[in-house]
Amino acid sequence: MKDITKLFGSMVFNDAVMQARLPKDIYKSMKKTISQGIHLDQDIANAVANAMKEWAIEKGATHFTHWFQPMTGTTAEKHDSFISPTGDGKVIVEFSGKELVRGEPDASSFPSGGLRATFEARGYTVWDTTSYAFIKDGTLCIPTAFCSYSGEALDKKTPLLRSMEAVDKQAMRILKLFGNTTAKRAITTVGPEQEYFLIDKDMFLVRPDLIYTGRTLFGARPPKGQELEDHYFGCIKPRVSAFMKDLDEELWKLGVYAKTKHNEVAPAQHELAPIFSTTNIAADHNQITMELMKTVANRHGLACLLHEKPFAGVNGSGKHNNWSIGTDTGINLLEPGDTPQDNAQFLLFLVAVIKAIDEYQDLMRLSAASAANDHRLGANEAPPAIISMFIGDELKEILDAIESGSSYKGKKKHEMEIGVTVLPHFPKDSTDRNRTSPFAFTGNKFEFRMLGSTFSISGPNIVLNTITAEALSQFADSLEKSKNFTADVAALVKKTYSEHKRIIFNGNNYSDEWVAEAEKRGLSNLKTTVDALPKFIEKKSIALFEKHRVFTETEIHSRYEILMESYCKTLHIEALTMVDMVKGEIIPACMDYQGELIDLLRKKKAYAGDNIDCTLEQHFLNNITKLSGCLLNKLTALESAVLESSQEREILAQAVFYRDRIFTAMSELRLIVDELETLVAKKHWPIPTYAELLYSVI
Repeated sequence: MKDITKLFGSMVFNDAVMQARLPKDIYKSMKKTISQGIHLDQDIANAVANAMKEWAIEKGATHFTHWFQPMTGTTAEKHDSFISPTGDGKVIVEFSGKELVRGEPDASSFPSGGLRATFEARGYTVWDTTSYAFIKDGTLCIPTAFCSYSGEALDKKTPLLRSMEAVDKQAMRILKLFGNTTAKRAITTVGPEQEYFLIDKDMFLVRPDLIYTGRTLFGARPPKGQELEDHYFGCIKPRVSAFMKDLDEELWKLGVYAKTKHNEVAPAQHELAPIFSTTNIAADHNQITMELMKTVANRHGLACLLHEKPFAGVNGSGKHNNWSIGTDTGINLLEPGDTPQDNAQFLLFLVAVIKAIDEYQDLMRLSAASAANDHRLGANEAPPAIISMFIGDELKEILDAIESGSSYKGKKKHEMEIGVTVLPHFPKDSTDRNRTSPFAFTGNKFEFRMLGSTFSISGPNIVLNTITAEALSQFADSLEKSKNFTADVAALVKKTYSEHKRIIFNGNNYSDEWVAEAEKRGLSNLKTTVDALPKFIEKKSIALFEKHRVFTETEIHSRYEILMESYCKTLHIEALTMVDMVKGEIIPACMDYQGELIDLLRKKKAYAGDNIDCTLEQHFLNNITKLSGCLLNKLTALESAVLESSQEREILAQAVFYRDRIFTAMSELRLIVDELETLVAKKHWPIPTYAELLYSVI
């Protein structure tokens, strides 16, 4: 059996490795750079680079890369070897501090939303010293930020780090007012749960829709889906178990705190959950996790599907973003304690988050917006598009009592009897969980449940950090002028809750009654990505991000353009894939089966004359012939819509066209194809069915 403690982090240039390999003065300087953000001296960088190179070569690495996260939603890397020519036909291995700290990839070939012209190629990658370097596939990977020649952020890491600094700055102002002199930093932490599907690789390779789009564009429902609820937490199949074991080990080598694994609700669906890390590290680790899921699955003859809705009719996949805020001394600022009604600091941070979510609910919604996630939000496996908060009955009663000025006596903690005498009693939680809530308080953290499974967690956490920083900033501005701090904190908690309690809803978010109630409360209901994204470029949003130096106005507009373009391009690719599959596979299959039925009818009549009963064959032939005519009409409509889409120049109008015309045409075409699948003989149907895809892995 492998020693997990020795395996964990074995491919990471972490603190323990630095302490062992760097001279003491270099190590201390490096620690100061990491903890305090102090500029790294060139001599220090050279020493670290040399130690990093020696360690990496000992681990079998031959190359290094600046590993960064452009606006594609995935990661990018350009590999350079450690070798340098000596002039005598030989080479030496070297790696300088300059190479460690900065790189220059081509910036013109990544999404920039107009920040870079095609001929303006220069961009920079800059070492993120807060995220440890690691070795992957024989290459030393150095986590870096990515910016343009003129300094604009072209990635997801840079604004995430900025947002972490913003919430740190404002939270520390509050903590100092409470007399906290020991904490030096406030840190946001995240634990992102990752859902995914596993199917047989051979079946994946004969589904062009899965290859090109990540989801099935056609597919009739199988006889059995998730109705029996027997897959959730069920026994893990041997082939999947082998994959999970391999994945855990690969993640542990890279220092990823992979903790929990289990079957999810839908057949062939699973989940991995890590232990909390600082938000920046969690974002890096989640990117590594998604990449390794695909790599390890391939090794096991499987295909890992990370799309939000790879199969219609069964649950899609999300990524639950468990977010909290604490100090570098280990204090969780969202920990209620035994008597939260007496914990003024907790209550102040709690209402700060309530205020933030209410005032910037549109930003929270758009942080989870994508063409893929539009398939999932509002279905039974995901929250609706309406942002609300669940805080549980006890906290709501405490805040209600504070608002009304009445006393809260509290609930006596009692033990829950579960009816089996051999099982121990255990303390009952003060509140139940609400799986339908988009943003739920779960004890000492908030769980943002709207993220799609393919998402980088950077975007939603940039928003969450920044809006929380803004609420804390306003609180600090007020309380720093206070003459009676205790009384003013109490008054601020009361006032804030009273003004923003409309965002709190502890009931069933799926109910029609809640939609009507939310509208009465004045809450937003941005149903699609196209509805949500324009909120990004409103004056209120720009002012927020500029105030806290998270985005410039230029960076905001560039991201708006990128996200809108991504939406349109996604639907365009899906539409073209549909057309290709119908023309190249579905129509020939229908024609073959019709030909077989016609041939059978001809043979039967030739054998027995016109009196022979051909009802069955004629029934199927008539139905398929009728549907084939509909198929042609819907195919033509989709092709016409795709051609017409090029006439829209303005990005919002183009996105509206894709949502209203292209997506509608695709949905109508799918209905016909899925019905044909139930009629055409299996031997003629050209692509694996849902039943085969979902139940092929044993």
